[in-house]
Amino acid sequence: MTFLEMLQDAQQRNASMLCVGLDPEPKRLPGAMRGDPSRIFEFCARIVEATADLAMAFKPQIAYFAAHRAEAQLEQLMAHIRRVAPHVPVILDAKRGDIGSTAEQYAVEAFERYGADAVTLSPFMGFDSVQPYLRYQGKGAFLLCRTSNPGGDDLQNQRLASVEGAPLLYEHVARLAQGPWNLNGQLGLVVGATYPAEIERVRAIAPTLPLLIPGVGAQGGDAAATVRAGWRPQGPVVVNSSRAILYASGGDDYAAAARAEAEKTRAQLQAARP
Repeated sequence: MTFLEMLQDAQQRNASMLCVGLDPEPKRLPGAMRGDPSRIFEFCARIVEATADLAMAFKPQIAYFAAHRAEAQLEQLMAHIRRVAPHVPVILDAKRGDIGSTAEQYAVEAFERYGADAVTLSPFMGFDSVQPYLRYQGKGAFLLCRTSNPGGDDLQNQRLASVEGAPLLYEHVARLAQGPWNLNGQLGLVVGATYPAEIERVRAIAPTLPLLIPGVGAQGGDAAATVRAGWRPQGPVVVNSSRAILYASGGDDYAAAARAEAEKTRAQLQAARP
């Protein structure tokens, strides 16, 4: 099964466009867990169990594990997701962007060490920074295209005078991902929910690519506007929410509260679908 087929299967099975982001901050863990990095796995595992039938994908952010020496807990979590939600793809949010043998090692980290189904990448060193990941059959890579942070304008929203038509940089990335870089149908794009007009523009350029859309929830992105801009029958929309779900409650009911928030967000996304 290709990565695109995995996404489509999970979308249909769970009637969902929701990606649950796993960004565990020890200082924000609930109750007796608070401030204890050794309980990151326990916290994330309960979130996964509570939302396994609601999510189209899970997206652990590697920095939240590595910063607290919790890489082994991330490995444990990836294996746990495989057990409790084998049909839900896992996107490792690493935003790697190197070349040559270093990129090859990052690909080993993502796909062999952690067993991710896809990884986020920075494409700004060119195709040779992406190619090592595409050697893994059935795996996916989401390229940063139009990110949700205000500073994205510094580069992504600038025109390329040397390229025919003088596209904006993010438009050029979308064309490359839809066209010559997408050798085996493994690529997708990251487009922030805080820029629905840009989501619509990216979707026009790349009508069949899966779009990973962060920024709904705590970052203020509008769920309905996001779906209206990006949804296409042939191109999955993977809308990520992290903090709003993870920290829906600071008490012992955190898993139930996370489930309720995930159900609400999933319903909002489904209602906006044309």
